[in-house]
Amino acid sequence: MPPAEIISGKAVSEQVRQRLKSQVAEMKERVPGFRPGLAILQVGDRDDSNLYISMKLKAAAEIGINANHIKLPSTATEAEVLRCIHNLNDDPAVHGFIVQLPLDTNKPINTEKVTNSVAPEKDVDGLSSINAGKLSRGDLGDCFIPCTPKGCMELIRQTGVQVAGKRAVVIGRSKIVGAPMHDLLLWNHATVTTCHSKTASLAEEVSKADILVVAAGKAEMVKGDWIKPGAVVIDCGINHIPDSTRASGKRVVGDVAYSAAKEKAGYITPVPGGVGPMTVAMLMQSTVESAQRFLEKYQPGKWNIQYNQLIPRTPVPSDIEVSRSCFPKPIGQLAKEIGLLSDEVQLYGQCKAKISLSALKRLKDQPDGRYVVVTGITPTPLGEGKSTTTVGLVQALGAYLGRNAFACVRQPSQGPTFGIKGGAAGGGYSQVIPMEEFNLHLTGDIHAITAANNLVAAAIDARIFHEATQSDQALYSRLVPSVDGARKFSNVQIQRLRRLHIEKTDPRALTGDEINKFVRLDIDPDSITWQRVMDTNDRFLRKITIGQSPTEKGFSRTAQFDITVASEIMAVLALTDGLEDMRRRLAKMVVASSKNGVPITTEDLGVSGALAVLMKDAIEPNLMQTLEGNPVFVHAGPFANIAHGNSSVLADKIALKLVGKEGFVVTEAGFGADIGMEKFFDIKCRYSGLQPHVVVLVATVRALKMHGGGPTVAAGVPLPKEYTEENLPLLEKGCSNLRKQIQNARTFGIPVVVAVNAFKSDTEAELQLVIRLAKEVGAFDAVKCTHWAEAGRGAMALAEAVQRASLAPSNFKFLYNVELPILDKIRIIAQTIYGAKDVELLPEAEQKILLYTKQGFGNLPICMAKTHLSLSHDPEQKGVPSGFILPIRDIRASVGAGFLYPLVGTMSTMPGLPTRPCFYDIDLDPATGEVTGLF
Repeated sequence: MPPAEIISGKAVSEQVRQRLKSQVAEMKERVPGFRPGLAILQVGDRDDSNLYISMKLKAAAEIGINANHIKLPSTATEAEVLRCIHNLNDDPAVHGFIVQLPLDTNKPINTEKVTNSVAPEKDVDGLSSINAGKLSRGDLGDCFIPCTPKGCMELIRQTGVQVAGKRAVVIGRSKIVGAPMHDLLLWNHATVTTCHSKTASLAEEVSKADILVVAAGKAEMVKGDWIKPGAVVIDCGINHIPDSTRASGKRVVGDVAYSAAKEKAGYITPVPGGVGPMTVAMLMQSTVESAQRFLEKYQPGKWNIQYNQLIPRTPVPSDIEVSRSCFPKPIGQLAKEIGLLSDEVQLYGQCKAKISLSALKRLKDQPDGRYVVVTGITPTPLGEGKSTTTVGLVQALGAYLGRNAFACVRQPSQGPTFGIKGGAAGGGYSQVIPMEEFNLHLTGDIHAITAANNLVAAAIDARIFHEATQSDQALYSRLVPSVDGARKFSNVQIQRLRRLHIEKTDPRALTGDEINKFVRLDIDPDSITWQRVMDTNDRFLRKITIGQSPTEKGFSRTAQFDITVASEIMAVLALTDGLEDMRRRLAKMVVASSKNGVPITTEDLGVSGALAVLMKDAIEPNLMQTLEGNPVFVHAGPFANIAHGNSSVLADKIALKLVGKEGFVVTEAGFGADIGMEKFFDIKCRYSGLQPHVVVLVATVRALKMHGGGPTVAAGVPLPKEYTEENLPLLEKGCSNLRKQIQNARTFGIPVVVAVNAFKSDTEAELQLVIRLAKEVGAFDAVKCTHWAEAGRGAMALAEAVQRASLAPSNFKFLYNVELPILDKIRIIAQTIYGAKDVELLPEAEQKILLYTKQGFGNLPICMAKTHLSLSHDPEQKGVPSGFILPIRDIRASVGAGFLYPLVGTMSTMPGLPTRPCFYDIDLDPATGEVTGLF
């Protein structure tokens, strides 16, 4: 009988590598930029592990696999190892990963627990119990097989010998080789016997084997004369035996006596050069197979998201009934569906989560999606459904048109929630859920702003008090206290010294004059612009006297409370692009002027670092979901009058990365297009650098009739018949406001889609009239929307129009150059957007222009604070007022946020409660803990 044919693992593994290289190249052609990802997790620094890992990394590089070696120190704890595995499980760029064994650690770590923590779909080593279980029951197409047995099967196939019907013997029963080899041969239809150290008559069993796989770990244990003539022999052993002829004094042999065995076997693997090279090749093959499965299941750029199937009822129940009728999916599941990693998601219960800014850093090279802003015509006091339209549009884009779609909305203040407006989660079948969690507290961002704002207010009055009652040296001793006999400036104090042009860092080195400059802010009480805040409507706090306690020694002054969402810190949160930028903006906030006219900042007060600490969690966007299961970022809620009225830049930026190039991010601008939209473009987009693709302008027949001369409408009062009966002449007259707001939007060079939010009292003739007139005056398209009653299905026409508009040519531009004088910028807004003849500056406003220009704030954008109920300053003037002079009674500065806000007419920053506030309807069911009543 001729000697056995040698099965070269080197040759076969090279063939496998070349095949895999071609497959990876095909993947890259099919999905540009895609590469299979392999992660190798090592604990410690064993030399043999380092060698094996280097071999794997080299093979991956040759094939085109993106391999990443994660090395933890030998001091790593089990929890740290498991955390690392958890992150790799969640990383969509990692298609396979292995834990290099043995673990080189001086900590107690359960290896079984570690290997079973690897996600089965990424366990390319095939060592988890789930993969082992699937293999044992024959699910070969739905599991990963350990690399050595897989390589053995590939070598057996290379012989051309049919496995089915053959008698196979496996020597060894390890979890890595012997046991899975048995299962693999069995499910390839061989009759398999497993032998081990307790097997009697081992030679007799081996002599029956048509196929023999040996993994005993004992040098040359299987003798040549045991082998059945013509058998296939696969030797997995690697053993060292003494050899005086070698420089090392030893040589490598297998578990089979090779020289004798090859004289009887038909095929045999050498050692080395047999099974060894195949193990690495099979690891690469499993990684490529995992990547192929990934591509089959997940289309790049498209979320694998499950939408809730809604069955809308008629008539539509109350908002809270609708909200409760749909059980939200776990927010962690939604986060995973849209591509967030587990360490980027901090859960706040089952329905909401904070999203780490690290997600933006990870996704920085991803292309942005398409950016849509929802605004409206000049509204009635009842609102025209911008939030509802925002949610309905996202539901339509996602659940019905199959696009990645994300909504970004503001967090509502509890003031209006308990006051007259109620909640702001949308309504009907287009809302954010759970609505009670959305409207109440959420994750505490507004409370953090309240705390930070009031810390500044307390610091201002405390500083005035202490400066008035202490000498320079006493102040200095308290500001720079001696600790263990030594004084040291804080970082904030060093920055203040530099602003004072004092280049000293040793507290003992300051002169008396320098100490005076350092300790005295000399705040002018009449110049204080910073007020205390609370998140409740309370008209009796609009003007108060503080400092009336005897302990304040007569240092009292008139002050006021604003509502929290009017705080400049809220505007900072909404406009910042990261922690560093937020810290810088918080430090720049001007709270007052000195008696010499020098602006006093929070940095001067020494409080800016503390503000950043209070805001460090609030800066992270909050993730929630729509009724149909679309993702929603709820983040920041600045007032739309004295601030810019838009949700956060950070939420938009993260969402734009998550939706990908073909996806959509839909955000809402507060109030009408003349206020929220103009500020969205001229303030938010100016600072974010983002360019929108489409403006969605929400209009209602009800509001347009009001602009045509219809009677006043109010919350809680039945609508007059002009609004419930068809009246085409009244409606057509009111469409002048729609025409003006379309013109305003087009001024910025962006296509406009009009969403006519249909109410049940609207007639088809009225809706079609609005649609026709909108198109005639320049809208890209205008469509009827019924999303309030029909969820996303009712906004499909709107979604299709938005998709088309997003591909239309656009020429985005700002309304004005920030370098223009303050008055010129105000006049451009008033004349171009509001239709004013001119502006009139009251004396206080004139003085502020001079002051802010002198202080270096003249090049900030303008944030007009005016009524939202009219294009003019007079809320009673409807339609499109003309020929009016816009009065500017005062101008204030939000230097940290980055804008000046002129006060037009009379504006209150603390709303009052109505006669019958919304909280009359809200209660708690003590039996279930559920909120009852209506928002």
